[in-house]
Amino acid sequence: MLFLISNETITKLGMNVLVPVFIAFLFFIMWDLSKKNKAGKQGTFWIFVALGGGFFGFLIKMVLEYYFSRTL
Repeated sequence: MLFLISNETITKLGMNVLVPVFIAFLFFIMWDLSKKNKAGKQGTFWIFVALGGGFFGFLIKMVLEYYFSRTL
């Protein structure tokens, strides 16, 4: 028996599962980076603002896609 997965299934899996897992790992890296460099509270805040901005953009994109797919 041959196990086949469509391209659409792989894309959905990647966008909905693997990318958020990767983003969570990046947040761990930012936290570890701030701790190892003794960035303090303000430094840690700015690390998360600067490097975490892409994550919030990704979340907004997912919410907008969901909203527009339901209204169309």
